[in-house]
Amino acid sequence: MIIYGKRVVEYIIQKHPEIVKEILIAKKLSKNELKKFRNFKVNFIDNKLAQKISHNGNHQGFFAKIEFTPQEWDIQGDKILVLDNITDMGNLGAITRSAYALGIDLLIITGIKELKWDRLIRTSAGAAIDMKIINFHNILELINILKTKKYFLIGADLGGKCKPSKKEKIALIMGNEGEGLNKKVKEKLNEILTIEMKREFDSLNVSVAAGILIDRIVNEC
Repeated sequence: MIIYGKRVVEYIIQKHPEIVKEILIAKKLSKNELKKFRNFKVNFIDNKLAQKISHNGNHQGFFAKIEFTPQEWDIQGDKILVLDNITDMGNLGAITRSAYALGIDLLIITGIKELKWDRLIRTSAGAAIDMKIINFHNILELINILKTKKYFLIGADLGGKCKPSKKEKIALIMGNEGEGLNKKVKEKLNEILTIEMKREFDSLNVSVAAGILIDRIVNEC
């Protein structure tokens, strides 16, 4: 697996050097800049190859070949975040980053057949390596499991409360970018949380909304 981008590569070599097999660099670096890579195998590549590897993405001249195998996790933890049919990798990455930073115990991604881990690691700035993540295809089946495990199910939608009624064993469910929560999902929820707009505006990006609501279910203040 190849990950690209300066920030994510620096995160990986600092936090997970054991998974790094090779560093590829597509720019000139000073001797001082090279020092951070002194414990790794480093190869310099030209920009043509760099563009090919990154599929013309913004690689910033930094690549890391890593060996990463996603772990299998049980559904447990005091605070769980469920993302239902959110398909934009930029949003998935941003939410993963917020979930890890703010203290979510488990992230469950539903509605995606195969999770593209290289893209998720890159767009989350490396947080996907450390976040406990499960890819679970069927949201309704998942909800039944969460109910069996006595989770308090909270959905993000209009017409709900500002703060959650409970602070323990919560599963926060976020719907997709365009349609929001599925009607069948909403019927099974214990509570709805809403972010009230102070000015006349349609809505917030799902990754921004997720960060706000994660903070509400995690923090007491």
